[in-house]
Amino acid sequence: MPGMERLHLEDAFEDGPQTRNLLTLFEADALMLRSYVLSLYRCFSRVVTAQKEVCAATQSLSSHLKAYDQQRFPLESDESILSSTLSQFSVFLDELSSVQQVLLTQLSDNTIFPISRFLKNDLDEILSLKEVFQSASDEHEQSLATYMKFPKKKEQDKSRQEVVDELYIARKKSHQTCLHYYTALNSLQYKRKSSLLEPLVGLMNAQKTFFEIGRESVIRKEVDEFVGNINASVLGVQSELKEASQKMRQQIETIEQNSIHRYYAEPLPDMPHVSPNCNLSQKAGYLFLRTKLTLLSSRWDRCYFFIQGGNLMCQTKDEVAGSPVLDLNEPNKTEIIEIEDRRFVFQIVQLSNKKTVILQAENAFERDEWIATIANASKGNSSVGEMSAVDGQGVRSTQERLHGSTSENSSSSISAVLASVPAAVPKVLDMLRDASSFGRSNQPGMPPSTPSEGTFFPDAPIQFDIIMPREDVKLSRPDGGDGVPQRINPFNSRLNAADDDSHVKHAVRFLGSQQVNIDRGDAVIMETVRQIMAARAIYNVFKMTEFQLTVSSNSLRLFDPANGNITAEFTLPNVSYWAVHNENKRLFGFITHSQDNAASDKSTFTCYIFECTKSGEEICHALTTAAKTAFHLPMQKQSEKVQVQAAEEKELLLANIRQLQDKTDLPPLNTRGNVVLDESRESEEAASVLTTVGEISTEDRHEEECPSHEKPA
Repeated sequence: MPGMERLHLEDAFEDGPQTRNLLTLFEADALMLRSYVLSLYRCFSRVVTAQKEVCAATQSLSSHLKAYDQQRFPLESDESILSSTLSQFSVFLDELSSVQQVLLTQLSDNTIFPISRFLKNDLDEILSLKEVFQSASDEHEQSLATYMKFPKKKEQDKSRQEVVDELYIARKKSHQTCLHYYTALNSLQYKRKSSLLEPLVGLMNAQKTFFEIGRESVIRKEVDEFVGNINASVLGVQSELKEASQKMRQQIETIEQNSIHRYYAEPLPDMPHVSPNCNLSQKAGYLFLRTKLTLLSSRWDRCYFFIQGGNLMCQTKDEVAGSPVLDLNEPNKTEIIEIEDRRFVFQIVQLSNKKTVILQAENAFERDEWIATIANASKGNSSVGEMSAVDGQGVRSTQERLHGSTSENSSSSISAVLASVPAAVPKVLDMLRDASSFGRSNQPGMPPSTPSEGTFFPDAPIQFDIIMPREDVKLSRPDGGDGVPQRINPFNSRLNAADDDSHVKHAVRFLGSQQVNIDRGDAVIMETVRQIMAARAIYNVFKMTEFQLTVSSNSLRLFDPANGNITAEFTLPNVSYWAVHNENKRLFGFITHSQDNAASDKSTFTCYIFECTKSGEEICHALTTAAKTAFHLPMQKQSEKVQVQAAEEKELLLANIRQLQDKTDLPPLNTRGNVVLDESRESEEAASVLTTVGEISTEDRHEEECPSHEKPA
């Protein structure tokens, strides 16, 4: 059903705080629905058992149906179709209350049986699944705590495998129970409508049969149409429930097959080796935090950690929001430490106040990825301690790449790209020609702008996080200076992007990017979308970074919706092509080009893929409009400059003529009033004046024949 809230099965394994909060709403909704259905069952019982009180019971039922709109279910919208349908039922019940007589057998078969079946088979089953889910979750927590407490000195002991197997069984049981519990809660949203409306339809059919004598008062065309529509609606909901149940069963099988390797805390020897992703700047997941109680005792708590706004945040399962643990803007050092009773432990030391945070990951892969992510998020303020050759290689390369990009970006600026707009006019013309056919295939016979043997590099990696090329990076600073921008703490201040307040912000989610060989073509973007979606499915990458995208006449910007900072910026001349996916209009991509270095003319092309909340055609239309604006603006400025220059020259010439006339003496006149020219000098001056006046009149006629933008400067 469109617009219906549901629990995402893919989030069942992670069991994050947000998923827990959403599960609490579903459980509260199920309890309220059970209470409401029990009251509805009692109302039907009164109608069946109390023949003398039929009118009173029917009126009570009508009032109870009207009260559904006042229940305020957490998952029910204000403009619910079910609420209006129940209100229409209450109107018919009010009309029946004055003339109704009960036929006990029909009412018992058509009203009591469906609602009692809904109570026993669905609502009571959810309560049982809730107890099983809670028990499985507790067993998983105990097994995980036992595994995490396993000492390092007993790694070769046989009891280690027993602990790992126990954690595997508990985690698998917890995950499977959670999947079935989520499915039951999602199915309840479909059964809510059918199970509440089915006994009401049975009641209307019983009354219709019983009141054949009173056909004029009860059997009417409006009633038949209403009941027919409800029957069709119930059948439609049941059909949707059947299809949704089938899809969820298939999804459960797929998730279970793809999640087998996630049940193991440590990868088995026969599993393929996967290196940590050292390019991440944001990461979220569970870690164990050590809290010192006394001088010799400490406690380890499992908390949910994530990076937001330059801070390392921590959130427990019971908390609604996270709290900052460490400010990554300050200089810090991250290193692996050895503890006798714990494995995979690392610490973060803040160098300014010597604040130390000791964390434990589940395995070496998670530990190394967290260290690399913290180093990337610190923007050069973090140093990595001594690591092994295998574990530290990715982190050190990340640090070197981070420092290299910081030093080069501080000494370069991209403001000169738009300083000379006429130089970029041929590039904008190419953009306009390609933008006129975005979302469609290129015309046959049109060669690509950049010759290439293939569309993609053989080993081109797919990036699931925004990594800007150096010539396109232009992050804003609050003081307007150059260099590496100081991170803004969202708890203290906020960076306002006043430059883009006048532009429309489009909500998008970043899917990934990949390097390509050519800078335009629908086939390039479609193939990039296919490869990125396939990579996400293979590596189980479900999370997507959300941005707010704006398009101006000179750039395309991506804002962080949490704090309003500019995450990425692409200058418009460097965006060479954009298009919408042929089948899914919410997917769109654009191709950018950048030079490897200032001394080389070789360009690198990267295709970025996004998912929009509405339609990608709006963003492509905005890019086309911005390209046209960038093309017409320099020509308009050049035309205005020519007109102003011509006007200034004309005024200067007229001023010189007026000064020449003021300096000339009044010549003598003869008896007829004509000028008498006696001296040769006066003759030369008069001839010069007449020649100048003739040139002015000729120039005025030339201005009338030629338009202003075609006049020579």
